[in-house]
Amino acid sequence: MHLQSPIRLCLLIPLLLTACGSDTQVVQPPKSQTPYSASLDLSQVSISQPESALPDNWYQGAVFMEIYVRGYKDSDGDGIGDLQGLMQQLDYLQQLGVQGLWLMPINASYDHDHGYAVSDYRSLETQYGSQADLAALLEAAHARGMGIIMDYVINHSAIDNPLFLDSDQQLGDKRDWYIWRDSNPGWTNWDGNPSWHPGRQGYFYGVFWENMPDFNLKNETVLAYHHDSLRYWLNQGLDGFRFDAVGQLVENGQYSYESQPENHAIMYDIQQLVTNDYQHRYMVCEEPTDAIGAAQSDACGSAFAFGFNDAVRASVKAGRVSSDLADTLQQLPLARMGVMLGNHDAFAGVRLIEDFDGDLARYRLAAATQLTLPGQPFIYYGEEIGMGHSAGNSGDWALRAPMSWTASGGFTTGSPFRAYASNKGQYNVQDQQAAADSLWHFYQRLIAARKANPALRLGTLQLLQSDRVLAYTRQYEDDTLLVLLNYAEEASPLTLDLDLPNSSLSPLDDWASDSPTTDADGSLSLTLPAQAIRIYRLPAGV
Repeated sequence: MHLQSPIRLCLLIPLLLTACGSDTQVVQPPKSQTPYSASLDLSQVSISQPESALPDNWYQGAVFMEIYVRGYKDSDGDGIGDLQGLMQQLDYLQQLGVQGLWLMPINASYDHDHGYAVSDYRSLETQYGSQADLAALLEAAHARGMGIIMDYVINHSAIDNPLFLDSDQQLGDKRDWYIWRDSNPGWTNWDGNPSWHPGRQGYFYGVFWENMPDFNLKNETVLAYHHDSLRYWLNQGLDGFRFDAVGQLVENGQYSYESQPENHAIMYDIQQLVTNDYQHRYMVCEEPTDAIGAAQSDACGSAFAFGFNDAVRASVKAGRVSSDLADTLQQLPLARMGVMLGNHDAFAGVRLIEDFDGDLARYRLAAATQLTLPGQPFIYYGEEIGMGHSAGNSGDWALRAPMSWTASGGFTTGSPFRAYASNKGQYNVQDQQAAADSLWHFYQRLIAARKANPALRLGTLQLLQSDRVLAYTRQYEDDTLLVLLNYAEEASPLTLDLDLPNSSLSPLDDWASDSPTTDADGSLSLTLPAQAIRIYRLPAGV
């Protein structure tokens, strides 16, 4: 069993829990005569708004920002981020160059924090705002050429979701919407925590947490409900989805609960709904144990490039390109993948500024690697300013601090729901934008170069060298760019066979200043300064 699956940490929720841990006791609601799910919208939803406000393939090569709405910007002083607050910062995101937003779960939730325990798939977390707020956000983002995708949690619901309450109390036809056994099978997940939990009658399966029961996705009625819920949001103009935990959709036994073949069929049908039934929509899946499989056209069609993040971090820290990174670049279908350095889950790594011990040269090398490769780069909010962890918190919670807009915080006029980042005094938007040589301006210039050059955004990848210097070309039509990244802390000589006799290379914008020339045999020889980042354009027609 692997240790890379996303781990949802236990929350203290007094109304339903008496303790936190494996012995948590769930306080059962009284037996009802009326199905709890009568309170939900379970209607069938047909396609009503297939057209898109964005152009075809707007997402290809686009730079996305992953945003934790609760922690991004508070508009009303209650200490909790909201949709109106996010809308107020769209100009900031546009100035940075971002073309897409991934919103972590914004559905009504049991946890009222991370959002991955969904209580109602067709309503919003009330603390974030209304449907009108979402409509206004979409309109404002589209006017700036930005798409918005939202997290969709298909594997499991919250324990207080009326669908599960009906299943637990065997009301109506919902018992088979979840996975039940009369006695405890005794399975454990990758961390050794129990996968089966006691209900009113029997045991239900919940691989992540006892308060997040897994749906029975072998039940066609359950799949139909999710399809209708996806159409519900797409009809409102949403530009797509990030699908959570698609590796856990189907369980076929104690040791066969991840990356099962049926998962591909489930996600392929969803892919057809999202990207064929609707115009110009995008979806990406989280599947750490089989990222390549999930990215194939017969599955999600796009998935996060797990392994890339760890390989880049390790290589940059070591000062040389690891075999893991070289293999990753050769094996992963990056053009169909989301490329990230970190995200909201601790298993993906700590905040970059801490992983690199404050070394901004290393930080820049990691960002340059991410933003000059194929695929859709996803920046985790605050990454562009070097934001650190939430002071006094650990694990996933440490990664989800309120955004550092100013040295004093700037997230809210009230008391923030969680402590600010420990380094907000030094790494905040206001100060970073004021300093021309800051990390923020570095990200802005890199994103601008990617947007201005189709070769960086859409081009094919050819790896040329991977020792102390990572060297590769990106080619689109007749335009070819050469990217050179010296991971070493000292100057590094290199020779590349470009098959371009006596040809002069052109520096790309401000990413190089010299114009090196190949020799009569077509080889390029030069010495890169320590931790240098260089991009050149090869002669036209190469």
